[in-house]
Amino acid sequence: QVQLVESGGGLVQPGGSLRLSCASSGSIFAFSSMAWYRQAPGQSRDLVARIFKIGGPYYAESVKGRFTMSRDNAKNTVYLQMNSLKPEDTAIYYCNGDSGLAVWGQGTQVTVSA
Repeated sequence: QVQLVESGGGLVQPGGSLRLSCASSGSIFAFSSMAWYRQAPGQSRDLVARIFKIGGPYYAESVKGRFTMSRDNAKNTVYLQMNSLKPEDTAIYYCNGDSGLAVWGQGTQVTVSA
């Protein structure tokens, strides 16, 4: 069973930046797509960004122009660069891989607060 491990969360002031990483224990080519989701307290888990084996990433409207998802195939890792962070970006961020079955990481907390 391939495992996904997120890192890079933390506390940042509004307008700041963070880069999240999601490392796979196996090849990320096993996944037809990989994605970042987030879940705020009392809210549903929502898609933030998705990247496919071939083709550019898709972004949720709320993060377009601020967040960038990328992949490093050699390191079996995907990233989420988050700039111009807002308090409403506060959530637990989860990495997801689709291999026919959904694989989830354990999540990493992002808190945007002054």
